[in-house]
Amino acid sequence: MFEQLTQLVQQYGGDAVVNNSAIPNEQNEAVVAETGNSIFAGLQKIASEGGGEQLAGLFNGSTPIDNSNPIVQQISQQLTGSLSEKFGLSSTDSSNVASSMIPQVLNSLVNKAKDPNDGSFQISDIINSISGNSGQASGIMDTISKYGMQFGLDQNADGKVDVADVLVVTKSKGGISGFIGKLFGR
Repeated sequence: MFEQLTQLVQQYGGDAVVNNSAIPNEQNEAVVAETGNSIFAGLQKIASEGGGEQLAGLFNGSTPIDNSNPIVQQISQQLTGSLSEKFGLSSTDSSNVASSMIPQVLNSLVNKAKDPNDGSFQISDIINSISGNSGQASGIMDTISKYGMQFGLDQNADGKVDVADVLVVTKSKGGISGFIGKLFGR
């Protein structure tokens, strides 16, 4: 997933980085790489700190992906500090890069993950990449269970979302990725 994320960052890096006079041309590639690293690390941090609700909101479209989104704010703040520290950019220039790039990249990531005709990102791959270990994945599954009823994930109509519902989906609808895909409207 990291390679695909880096490609998205490169795609949106034109105006914010390459055409930005505050960033010397010889630093463009490094700034783009740092942006990708910050997005990935930021998503991992949110997952590790129990931010499953926030991530679910991001990927299911219930929260706008703009500079008012808490995930965008957290990742932008991290990137702003990193760009200032590593590349000597002013806080204003660093903030401008972050506020331009982060919402664009995350919007594109979510749209690609939700598009059934675009196989470059799968929601299950994203969750696996950012959750890293079973404890974090378990936390995300707790969030899925908590909100599963409103997402229509109670597959066996027993009034709760649990492992039995996952088993119904895994046997009939494409495995765990089918279950996670259903969560995010795929």
